[in-house]
Amino acid sequence: MRRGIVLSTLVAIATLSIAVKAYQQPPAPRTIEVEKLKDNFFLLKGGGGNTAVFVMSDGITVVDTKNPGWGAPILDKIKELSPKPVVRIINTHTHGDHVSGNVEFPATVDVVTQENTAANMKLMKPVTGLQAPPAGPSIFQQNQGKGLPKQTFKDKMTIGKGPDQIDLFYFGRGHTNGDAWVLFPALRIVHAGDIFSGKNLPLLDANNGGSATDIGNSLSKAHSALSKLADTVITGHSTNMTMNDLAEYAQFNKDFLAAVQAEKKAGKTVDAVAKGYNIPSKYAGYAAPQAARLAANVQIVFDETK
Repeated sequence: MRRGIVLSTLVAIATLSIAVKAYQQPPAPRTIEVEKLKDNFFLLKGGGGNTAVFVMSDGITVVDTKNPGWGAPILDKIKELSPKPVVRIINTHTHGDHVSGNVEFPATVDVVTQENTAANMKLMKPVTGLQAPPAGPSIFQQNQGKGLPKQTFKDKMTIGKGPDQIDLFYFGRGHTNGDAWVLFPALRIVHAGDIFSGKNLPLLDANNGGSATDIGNSLSKAHSALSKLADTVITGHSTNMTMNDLAEYAQFNKDFLAAVQAEKKAGKTVDAVAKGYNIPSKYAGYAAPQAARLAANVQIVFDETK
């Protein structure tokens, strides 16, 4: 009996020692990679969604602010690029890996979003398809509403003029119901956020208004409206794309919708459709779909198709 007690005590002490050492280890550094697209325009990668930095005559506009804890590293990196103050944040949609850094910016910074995104950010509902949605109060509730939008738009909004002009567009539901497209017309660059996160199956967040039946058309509308105004498309998480890539991605989503609808009409179950789906060969280079995301997207198509 005494030997068992001693052994249990030693195990407990060892476990506690490991936990203390893990606690004492310094956190991993938050490293941001900078890609210069123009003399006054930079892309900050790492820590969440792609962040754009637009240096204007009177200050700096930032598009998307990454995961919690990345606001300060963004600000530190911006100080290396320009002495001008950040005057504005534009969030492309509501997800935590694109908006959470907002709370670390000065309270004087303006925050602009599409009106549906503003409503979504107040609630910060769990994201459809995530295996472990965050629990407890949102980052904005924890910070008494700091970082929430101060200005919103419905379909289009123009900020500034001349070389400083920024045009905001909403072309319909897709990734969420508030996906903003941020155009910098003087630079012929547009930030798409996660409605075009990369050449992959999109995350369709039905909890926040995302739609399988609408995303293809929304992407096509964006291409039609912006193809003569921009050359470079900043994606939510991948490399920069072209307008031809955007047109292809719109068709990819339409093809996915049609394929799943046909399988449903044939009487197949969600599970059977998800297990049998493969990226069509004409979309060479697209990432293989994650099983959980694929199943969630198929379910959304079934739910939206009468």
